[in-house]
Amino acid sequence: MTELVSKWNYPTTVRFGAGRISELPDALAAANIKRPLFVTDPGLAKLPVVASTLKLLDDAKIQYGVFSDVKPNPVGSNLTAGIEAFKRGQHDGVIAFGGGSGLDLGKLIAFQAGQTRPVWDFEDIGDWWTRADSDAIAPIVAVPTTAGTGSEVGRAGVITHEETHTKKVIFHPKLLPAIVIADPELTVGMPPFITAGTGMDAFAHCIEAYCAPGYHPMADGIAVEGIRLVFENLPKAYANGKDLTARAHMMSAAAMGAAAFQKGLGAIHSLSHPVGALYDTHHGMTNAVFMPYVLAFNRDAIEERIARLAAYIGIEGGFDGFAKAVLKLRKELGVPHALPDLIKGLDMDEKRKELIADMAIVDPTAGGNPVKLTQKAALTLLDNSIAGTVPGAAG
Repeated sequence: MTELVSKWNYPTTVRFGAGRISELPDALAAANIKRPLFVTDPGLAKLPVVASTLKLLDDAKIQYGVFSDVKPNPVGSNLTAGIEAFKRGQHDGVIAFGGGSGLDLGKLIAFQAGQTRPVWDFEDIGDWWTRADSDAIAPIVAVPTTAGTGSEVGRAGVITHEETHTKKVIFHPKLLPAIVIADPELTVGMPPFITAGTGMDAFAHCIEAYCAPGYHPMADGIAVEGIRLVFENLPKAYANGKDLTARAHMMSAAAMGAAAFQKGLGAIHSLSHPVGALYDTHHGMTNAVFMPYVLAFNRDAIEERIARLAAYIGIEGGFDGFAKAVLKLRKELGVPHALPDLIKGLDMDEKRKELIADMAIVDPTAGGNPVKLTQKAALTLLDNSIAGTVPGAAG
């Protein structure tokens, strides 16, 4: 019974449903935010969805500032600029609006603006989070506009350290937003590529959490249902971006993935993080590329679990049937099969491969992989993903 020991945390208040963005002023009041900084990405800032959201604040006579200097993979200088905007505007909270980049950076601005230590001192290592001044963390209202990262219900943010080109996971319990507005109508404008990439990110969160070792049956259950929702709804949302039912289910799957991965992630993410940091690739799509190679690598440790999963979601053939279904889903969504298909003109020499492998094995997510990720294993996975060779795959 000594193995049946764990720690469980679950999401915050989520106002879910079409049209609920209209409740943003009320959510701010509930979170005791009177002068928010609205954080989003530069592409989204130009779209009508942001204009209509800001009009809600104008109509409610809420004073706010806007910050949108956010890279697709946020970097330290983005955070520094955001903190300056937060202090300059004398803001008392953050509206984190957008996909993973806007959500993560918005959360980190609220977290870091009142700290005296550099953000890197709060990386998700041991109890480093206790170094933070909890009372100085500003409240957050999160509004996702994609269905992938689940950052809106997460207690961490990902940011790239520009000097080392490494992605860092910053953790603190109070990075969890006070209130989330999950309105699937906000995701209708997502182009197919982003729909596919963010959806596969949600899938990666669910499948890695489910396969991670340790005792967490509630996370397992959430992950399994999240995977079912992805298989049933991501192709529909990809084919018809206006399918609000499919969009809503994918928004649920994204939040479920983030709730589940408190159990752990794995080699999909630990390889994706350095590749994304070095080549600035879309995180979810990079996860999607690595997925079948990592599943094959982990097979001996997860075959029985995957067979149960496959049976639940109606896929025949156990592990092999599930692996084929993943390849089929990727193809249907236009996911690149191999790294050179994702990164055009890829020229990855042995020195660069070794660098990625070294970064992967020390990434915080590597420890959750069901099979120990050594440098040799990481190099093999890289070689397979470059060649497009999935061990054991038929055809």
